[in-house]
Amino acid sequence: MTASNKQTWSAGVITLFPNMFPGLLAESLAGKALAAGIWSLSVTDLRDFGVGKHRKVDDPPFGGGAGMVLRGDVMAAAVAATAAQLPQNVRRIYLSPRGKPLNQNLVADLAESTGVLLVCGRYEGLDERAITASKLEEISIGDYVLSGGEVAAQVLLDAVIRLLPEVIGNAESHRHDSFADGLLEHPHYTHPRDLAGDAVPEVLISGDHARIEAWRRKQAEALTRARRPDLLEMQKARDKSKN
Repeated sequence: MTASNKQTWSAGVITLFPNMFPGLLAESLAGKALAAGIWSLSVTDLRDFGVGKHRKVDDPPFGGGAGMVLRGDVMAAAVAATAAQLPQNVRRIYLSPRGKPLNQNLVADLAESTGVLLVCGRYEGLDERAITASKLEEISIGDYVLSGGEVAAQVLLDAVIRLLPEVIGNAESHRHDSFADGLLEHPHYTHPRDLAGDAVPEVLISGDHARIEAWRRKQAEALTRARRPDLLEMQKARDKSKN
């Protein structure tokens, strides 16, 4: 429990490389929150559930093909053991390039949950039967392939942890995050006022908060239109469905 008696948000990770955790999550905001008990981390070494004296965790794919596939029986046992250490209704997630995209809405949903159980894949992937039997939800952090799910797991956890209560001192900071309202974030400026002839926009030092808010909104819309027009189209579709 945290100092405010709120339930600790729980994360369990299954990996062949347990020494990768907490990794980056031991630093900065996530690390301070971990030390404060705002969230907890348990790491399961998949090889502890391996078969035989060599603790085998993979085999060649049926049907032929390159590479190796993580065994379903090994992973199912690891998931069951890890789940027993976590709250009963945590989200069970397999980090996979074929999963649904991780976006800010999904991150916010995960932050509202009691925690996550994350499966880090390796090699050519995981036996499909383990995904089905263990009720794993497949999530991708982007349209590219990594050598394993460990980096993806840390990305997901970092995104979620910063949204947990008490992690960021000023909760208002989240309101202007990129994607928080369907737009990319507006530009930021600080001292010096003039940097090699490039001056801070006059509106930001005007003291007129209504003008500043309007300017920031306009800049966010322009950046989104130039760099991520798909976000604007998604926003239009959402608005249309409400009518």
